[in-house]
Amino acid sequence: MSDSSVKRPNWDEYFMEIAKVVALRSNCTRRHVAAVIVKDKRIISTGYNGTPRGIKNCNEGGCPRCNSNAPSGTALEECICSHGEENAIVQAAYHGISIKDATMYTTFSPCLLCAKMIINSGIKEVVYNENYSIDSTSSRILREAGVILRALPRKSS
Repeated sequence: MSDSSVKRPNWDEYFMEIAKVVALRSNCTRRHVAAVIVKDKRIISTGYNGTPRGIKNCNEGGCPRCNSNAPSGTALEECICSHGEENAIVQAAYHGISIKDATMYTTFSPCLLCAKMIINSGIKEVVYNENYSIDSTSSRILREAGVILRALPRKSS
């Protein structure tokens, strides 16, 4: 017997909700961001933002920028953290998993550095939940490279 009153999430909602759970692993003191890479409706890699492997976590004082009072968008050269999208791509490479033609679900639209990594890794589509503050060039180059960029807005509760 099935309960038709329970709404089953569509694939986009399903993978975005998983990305939001992955973001809970972030140790960044400023923003929690995550990405999930999917191929054939199967998760092949995940990543969240934080310091590189073997480096003291942000919440333990590892990143000078995260532990300063620098206003948003400033002192970026002090940040030693890797982004969620970057970590998902690198994690796949670390384990020898091809992400060519995959879809990335990310909690924020990608920054310029991540957009370049997405293009060069062969990801064909990026679905994001919220706009990142510095994203006009990122979205332009993703589209120019033929990467589909779709917003999946937050649902109001």
